[in-house]
Amino acid sequence: MDLKYNSSRKHVSISVPLKSQAMSPHIKSVDDVIVLGINLSKFNKLTQFFICVSGVFLFYLIYGYLQELIFSVEGFKPFGWYLTLVQFGFYSIFGLVELQLIQDKRRRIPGKTYMIIAFLTVGTMGLSNTSLGYLNYPTQVIFKCCKLIPVMIGGVFIQGKRYNIADVSAAMCMSLGLIWFTLADSTVAPNFNLTGVVLISLALCADAVIGNVQEKAMKLHNGSNSEMVLYSYSIGFLYILLGLTCTNGLTPAVTFCSKHPVHTYGYAFLFSLTGYFGISFVLALIKIFGALLAVTVTTGRKAMTIVLSFLFFTKPFTFQYVWSGLLVVLGIFLNVYSKNMDKIRLPSICSVWNKSAEEKKTRTLSQTV
Repeated sequence: MDLKYNSSRKHVSISVPLKSQAMSPHIKSVDDVIVLGINLSKFNKLTQFFICVSGVFLFYLIYGYLQELIFSVEGFKPFGWYLTLVQFGFYSIFGLVELQLIQDKRRRIPGKTYMIIAFLTVGTMGLSNTSLGYLNYPTQVIFKCCKLIPVMIGGVFIQGKRYNIADVSAAMCMSLGLIWFTLADSTVAPNFNLTGVVLISLALCADAVIGNVQEKAMKLHNGSNSEMVLYSYSIGFLYILLGLTCTNGLTPAVTFCSKHPVHTYGYAFLFSLTGYFGISFVLALIKIFGALLAVTVTTGRKAMTIVLSFLFFTKPFTFQYVWSGLLVVLGIFLNVYSKNMDKIRLPSICSVWNKSAEEKKTRTLSQTV
């Protein structure tokens, strides 16, 4: 459709592209949700939910299994940073391939911003992978569930935020659950090392910051997901490569992995591929159904990951893991509830008491009659 206005001084032309014409990847239909080449907007809501949940569980359960499987290889535990280097290399390749599939290939976000994001990404994933050399996998997953704690601490001291009673209760439940779970791990795990707790805690702090920085950069500069993946992980790859070279950690890692190529590079490729696919389904779930349902699904996935970890890999077990894990889940629920109080209406104690009294009175009257 063209609308033209001519005068002696002005010429105005407005063109509206046809539906068949290609649009910029940064200007998409609200209903257009494409994951791994599948246009989910063609399906009804129930089918979309089933596809997204299936994708999240399938890819992230394989991701967690492969991550623990790699660290179960005899002698691999000291090479967590090298695994992160390989993972960043694969993510950079995946991001480059995805970027070639869209029309607009320009870099929109400044290089300085990407240097900061890459540094935080290295801290998050590198420290998380390295912590598995010192911790049981379930303990690491429990820590990952508690990102709220560093976020709240940073909000209080950096931005002067104030939190409601639900947020404070959530943080307390998570903190107590973490302490209980860690104490149980230190009691039953023969190779427990406090270094792992420090590493995963630092990874959580970096993870708490990186989400805000990424969101702000993408909204401010209108950057795409594929651009963010390509530049943040490729720059992070250079950071890790430089660090391993300076600390003489590259040669022993390459020597070890060359002796076990299938159990290291092969698993690392599948590990990286499933992680890359998994985040695509999480983002689709958030876009279609909102963050509340996405958090619920990912929390269920983490719980399933812990159960499968105990089933597939031999490790000591105590019921303290169960009770402390439930305490962390309660903290996650309180955190979700605090951000969706208008959508989730929990009955008050008074209303429950009054309802109970009315039911008792009704039963009494019916018995009298």
